[in-house]
Amino acid sequence: MKSNLEDIEVHMHHQTDKAVLVSTDGDRENAVWVPKSQCQVEHKRGRLWVLTAEQSLLEDKGLV
Repeated sequence: MKSNLEDIEVHMHHQTDKAVLVSTDGDRENAVWVPKSQCQVEHKRGRLWVLTAEQSLLEDKGLV
């Protein structure tokens, strides 16, 4: 079974208990909410994080 998980580098703008507000370009106006139940985030440095999620979710959110 092939995994459809993808890692992308994102800028973290905000987070709550249930979701993260991220963008790929660092511009808050382009940020989207991603449910924590559908992704994993790992701090890289500064505001940069690695977000791991299904490719289809990332495409739906416009992150890839």
